[in-house]
Amino acid sequence: MPGVYGWAVRLWSLHPKHLDARGLVAVWREGLLAQAVLRGRTKGYVAHPQLSRFREQRSPLGAIAGYLRAVHDEAARRGYQFALRRIGSSRARCRLVVTRGQLAFEWRHLSSKVKRRDPGWCARLAGVTTPRPHPLFRVVPGSVASWERDARARAPRARQPRQGAPVNHN
Repeated sequence: MPGVYGWAVRLWSLHPKHLDARGLVAVWREGLLAQAVLRGRTKGYVAHPQLSRFREQRSPLGAIAGYLRAVHDEAARRGYQFALRRIGSSRARCRLVVTRGQLAFEWRHLSSKVKRRDPGWCARLAGVTTPRPHPLFRVVPGSVASWERDARARAPRARQPRQGAPVNHN
């Protein structure tokens, strides 16, 4: 479902092991799209708010490659055949920062998605008391990231009638 900018890309700060099969495949594709954007190989998604945390790194391509390698590792652990050759060769020794508030927000968001699409996986998540971050991230105190778009904020507001205008109740 497209978001406010016409896309629904999610580069999870959560560890890929928490993602259900659909979520893991989606984050792989979205990570590859992010890599293409950072390489300047696509005209779309260049203003995507989640890319800011990769652009802030000394080596944005190295950071997204590290992100994708962890996703690939989880996919391989599950027996999936994600193409390692699609990840850029750039390397970066960096750790991105994610706040506790952002991680908690993503956990709630993932849980609600998985509840609808994979109840069996949702039952597995129920036993997790503290979700792990993606290996590229270190957790620090703080609230939800400023670039995050809350689902309620994306929902169109109901039009309010003008002051004194007749209201049609049909």
